[in-house]
Amino acid sequence: MAALVDTNVLVYAFDPYDRRKQRIATELLRQGLQSDSLRIAHQALVEFVAAVTRPRSGGALLSMVEACREAETLLIQFLILYPNGALVRHALRGAAAYQLSWYDAHMWAYADYYGLAELISEDFEDGRLYGSVRVVNPFVP
Repeated sequence: MAALVDTNVLVYAFDPYDRRKQRIATELLRQGLQSDSLRIAHQALVEFVAAVTRPRSGGALLSMVEACREAETLLIQFLILYPNGALVRHALRGAAAYQLSWYDAHMWAYADYYGLAELISEDFEDGRLYGSVRVVNPFVP
């Protein structure tokens, strides 16, 4: 069964500041690509470009050109899930029911709406079940 990958996994694959998380994220994406078991929400792709091009003390993780190239690669490699009105309404209900931030509720809604049993993210409580979606934090030691 397929799982939804949150933005943080995509970003860590390009973040040399935490080599352990970078290795985990890279391997997770590689395995997901091989087994066709990962999906990426449109929202995560948009957030990825914003996050990796954001100025940091050591400079952005990627230039805009590099980020766009990597986003194009993700578009080719993975099935991208897109929002619609029903999904947005689902996110609104999820935000109220689970007291999630808007962005987290939206990410959860992608997984639930598209029937994905797992949401791979460090932004939620590891192992918690939100409706029919279980959160898996791949970075928990």
